[in-house]
Amino acid sequence: MKPLEHIELATGAEPQGTVIWMHGLGADGWDFVPIVRELPLPEEMALRFIFPHAPVRPVTINNGMAMRAWYDIAMTEISRLPDERGIRDSQKGVEALIAREVSRGVPAARIVLAGFSQGGAIALQTGLRYRETLAGVVALSSYLALDDSLDAEASPANKETPIFMGHGTQDQVVPLQLAERSRAALAQRGYRLEWQTWPMPHSVCAEEVEAIAQFVMDAFGDEEPAARSSIILTP
Repeated sequence: MKPLEHIELATGAEPQGTVIWMHGLGADGWDFVPIVRELPLPEEMALRFIFPHAPVRPVTINNGMAMRAWYDIAMTEISRLPDERGIRDSQKGVEALIAREVSRGVPAARIVLAGFSQGGAIALQTGLRYRETLAGVVALSSYLALDDSLDAEASPANKETPIFMGHGTQDQVVPLQLAERSRAALAQRGYRLEWQTWPMPHSVCAEEVEAIAQFVMDAFGDEEPAARSSIILTP
């Protein structure tokens, strides 16, 4: 499968790891580009950030309006009637980006999948099923989209891969209870899960950004935060 269209940033000339970050419903890859400068990561940590654009598709809950979406949502209760085909197609698109990074010399074990809302669901969907060990999975304001199939499809290679889930206690888009059920489902399966909540709506706060930075440092084996390095934009 052809890799998804995307934006690419690097924090150094020779990136030693990659973060693939999926946006939420109706946004695009540019939505989380500013977070690269906000993450308090060590200056010497050279990483590549990839922000793919979801395909444009009709979204049933939005009166069929066409927008960038990783999968369709059919009901207000977003976990009901999941768009399995759309979810699996997006999973394949992210897997193609992982394969591209591996071909560029970045092993899967140096790749973190991250995402917000729908993007977080795709990060979990892909990361838990990917055949090679990944460095970590970040799911923000998100949930498990195809929980029922996970036991049959989970990859042993990523059973020990660390997962970070962050959520707002005032989230009215992805209810906290849905995220908590997803957290419990992962914990019951023995995944290495870090869970944090903040008093915020369906968004990201400064404290969450700091927590993500610490997770990324741990995933790539670094410990202490430092000043940000310069950002290099590549086509």
